[in-house]
Amino acid sequence: MRLRHGDPAASTLALVAAVAVQEVVSAFAPVHQVLIKWPNDLLVEGAKVAGILLERFESCVVIGIGVNLAHHPQGLERPVTSLAALTGSAPDPGAFLDALADSFARWLARWRGEGLSPVRSTWLAAAHPIGTALSTSAGHGLFEGLDDAGALRLRLADGTSRVIHAGDVFLI
Repeated sequence: MRLRHGDPAASTLALVAAVAVQEVVSAFAPVHQVLIKWPNDLLVEGAKVAGILLERFESCVVIGIGVNLAHHPQGLERPVTSLAALTGSAPDPGAFLDALADSFARWLARWRGEGLSPVRSTWLAAAHPIGTALSTSAGHGLFEGLDDAGALRLRLADGTSRVIHAGDVFLI
C-alpha cells in the first residue's frame, strides 16, 4: 500500500494488520480464543496460527500475511496450528481472503480517519493479557501494554520499564 500525507506512523500498520487478521481468524474459528502476540503473531491455545511481516520502501509498505488454513508445519521448536486442525476443516481460501481484504480495508480506513487510538484499543483487547510473562532481547519481564505509538511496554524484574520497538518476543 502507498502511504499518504497525514497517515499515522507506518510501523503501526502491523497493528492494523494484526487486528484485521485476528478478526477474521476468530470468525472462522469462533469457539477458539485468538490472541495477538506483539507485534505480529496470532496464537490459539499458545500455538501460532498466523504471522505478519511488513517491509517498507520509500512511501510504500508491503504487508505480508501468512495464515495456516489447511496445514501447519510439524517439528518446530514452538507449537503451531492451522484452522483445519482447530475446526476440523480448512476454510475456502477465496472466502477467507475476501473476508480478510474487507476487514483490512475497514481497519485501514479507521487508522487513516481516526488515527491509531481505536486500532490500539482493539489490539489490546485481543492481545495476551497485561501481566503476561514475556522474554525479549531486553530480558524477561511482564507485558504492560503498548505505548501511544504501538511499541511494547515491558516491566522488568527490577521494576523498571522498557519500551521495545522491534524484536522477537516470546511468551513464557
